Amino acid sequence: MTRPRKRVHLAAHFPGVNNTTVWADPRSGSQIDFASFVHLARTAERGTFDFFFLAEGLRLRELKGRIHDLDVVGRPEALTVLSALAAVTDRLGLAGTVNATFNEPYELARRLSTLDHLSEGRAAWNVVTSSDAFTGENFRRGGYLDRADRYRRAGEFVELSRKLWDSWQPDALVADQDSGRFVRTGDVGAFQHQGEQFTVEGRFTLPRSPQRHPVIIQAGDSGEGREFAASAADVIFSRHGTLEDGRAFYADVKRRLARYGREPATLKIMPAATYALGDTEEEAAERAAEIRRLQVGPQTAIAFLEQVWGRDMSAVDPDGPLPDIEPNLADGVSQGRAAHGDRASLAAKWRAIADEKRLTVRELVIEVTGRQTFIGTPESVARQIDEHVQADAADGFILVPHLTPGGLDEFVDRVVPLLRERGVFRTEYTGGTLRDHLELT
Repeated sequence: MTRPRKRVHLAAHFPGVNNTTVWADPRSGSQIDFASFVHLARTAERGTFDFFFLAEGLRLRELKGRIHDLDVVGRPEALTVLSALAAVTDRLGLAGTVNATFNEPYELARRLSTLDHLSEGRAAWNVVTSSDAFTGENFRRGGYLDRADRYRRAGEFVELSRKLWDSWQPDALVADQDSGRFVRTGDVGAFQHQGEQFTVEGRFTLPRSPQRHPVIIQAGDSGEGREFAASAADVIFSRHGTLEDGRAFYADVKRRLARYGREPATLKIMPAATYALGDTEEEAAERAAEIRRLQVGPQTAIAFLEQVWGRDMSAVDPDGPLPDIEPNLADGVSQGRAAHGDRASLAAKWRAIADEKRLTVRELVIEVTGRQTFIGTPESVARQIDEHVQADAADGFILVPHLTPGGLDEFVDRVVPLLRERGVFRTEYTGGTLRDHLELT
């Protein structure tokens, strides 16, 4: 029997402070002005996207003791921005990244429930953890948690948050003006929790929100991260965007759901994806190459090299070959964006790629830092997206434009209508909540 065609899910990532943002483009606007957030969110809603996504950073990145150029514009607090966007959008989901390492469950559950009430059921929380003491210095307790500890804390954090959101019974509010009775019983909102990470009790201040639980998003890719997603998440913000890697990741995570009594449809996998459009395939390829050159300028190329090598590489020519220098495996020169994993192995991998393809430093960084990108005419991009979803490499994509705030306009105008013609993307919103958009039970 032929399987019904899957619906494509799409979300919009606000292009903030990272090397995918081309802030020097004349069309680029402010990354902190509220008008920029409004423009992108309304474009996503016009395209009937599932949700608008805000990343987060709790400390400005530094390179050799100076603020990284891409961070100078600042990092607004996500839930504040999303609360304001709730007033200027009607159906679009509103997803914010909030750190579970440096927040407390009661206060964050309250803020998320408030957003869900204000937006009539459109709130989502991207749960992240922090692994570096550099970020921890911004907080009272400082330091950081080991990988296993931060996932244990995050897991209990989500568990406790759900307990708080459920502390009011569905029929707790009566609001009977004739009898003067507002709540069914006086025992509303009571909770008690004693665990390894948190011991709290009291009364939650808000009744159940329209979604009951805001949608939970998770972005970890380690074994612990995948297990956490399988146990607690509604959406995974994945980095596995290629067809082969996507299918392997998709199958692995969906397989883990059964041990938690969950069905595959209860978790959506949505990799990050960029795109470049053209009237011809050649024009799109040229445009994609130019975007990557703008994203990785000479200074950014050297910055990436320094993050991996852990050395001052300012004397290196970015348009010359990779220097014959071994990485410093002790102390790095960057803070807040250090290379993950084994720097020696990563440096060896980069050198092998540079030697094989005869790449300059800048060409190498462009090669190794490129995300999955859909490149082509609107017709071919729509087809590629559909093929990935039907092949179970993803349930949809979180699009990361390269321009603030108009980077999504062309996609909505030219690709979305073609996805609709293929019968895999909605023509209008049919439900009121984000869970409705994502088809989550």
